[in-house]
Amino acid sequence: MDYIDYYKILGISKDASADDIKKAYRKLARKHHPDLNPDDNEAVKLFQQINEAHEVLSDPEKRKKYDQYGADWKHADQFEQARRQQSAGSQGQPFGGGESYSYGPGEEGDFSDFFSSLFGNSGGRSGRSGARFKGQDYRAAVQLKLSDAYQTHQQTFTVNGKNIRITVPAGIEDGQEIRIAGHGAPGANGGPNGDLYITFTIQNDTSFIRKGNDLYTHVALDLYKAVLGGEVMIDTMAGKVKLTVGPETQNETTVRLKGKGFPVYKKEESFGDLYITYRVQLPKHLSETEKELFKELAKEAENRS
Repeated sequence: MDYIDYYKILGISKDASADDIKKAYRKLARKHHPDLNPDDNEAVKLFQQINEAHEVLSDPEKRKKYDQYGADWKHADQFEQARRQQSAGSQGQPFGGGESYSYGPGEEGDFSDFFSSLFGNSGGRSGRSGARFKGQDYRAAVQLKLSDAYQTHQQTFTVNGKNIRITVPAGIEDGQEIRIAGHGAPGANGGPNGDLYITFTIQNDTSFIRKGNDLYTHVALDLYKAVLGGEVMIDTMAGKVKLTVGPETQNETTVRLKGKGFPVYKKEESFGDLYITYRVQLPKHLSETEKELFKELAKEAENRS
């Protein structure tokens, strides 16, 4: 099995903290994302290695196994189990019939030799004498616009040179991860393929603020409608809606439109709410007549008080 130096891929030292790993991953993932490097096969390959390195080093248990076993870290549990079994039944004989293996991660002649002695080498026999292992999981990042996430749609992207077409359900959230079974690396000795994990990043291309399944926005309201009432046309994610404004509506008044928010993930015909806050706009460039009318209104207000 080829040794891949995950620390080198992320450009960090072996004593890097979890925060260092996260920062390095985010920086490199943005730089080498396939969407920013179209038709660049090397960028695709590097992006996959970056994701693989992050998956292992960001998990304390996986990182411990990788530091100890290198390329064979995925088989660490089987290695330990087989070593215990052979130790119990060998009557003092060394593992593998007297062979000794002390290679560290990345050194020539790694633990793969020891696995061969324990589990057998398939050697073209379709893995009948070797242990079956699940393949490596792949990770990918996909960017979506908020307007795209509002509707169920299909996305096609490339992973390891293969085009994969998936259906993205409406209502998916920023940072949400989904698993596609069997689209990872091939298994060893006839074992099952790994899985593909996709993390979605949602970019807001609208005037709405999303909080869970609810949406929030501001609507400008002229002074005359705020005072006298009337009707306004407002935008929702599903189109324009006519809304009635009550007389004497105060600035920063918030109204709720039930079911006009964001779709609920995997719950068809279920939506959050839309919250609209009115911002009353004072008139500008008043004519002399308008100024006189406001003066009359001011006098009337003083007389009432």
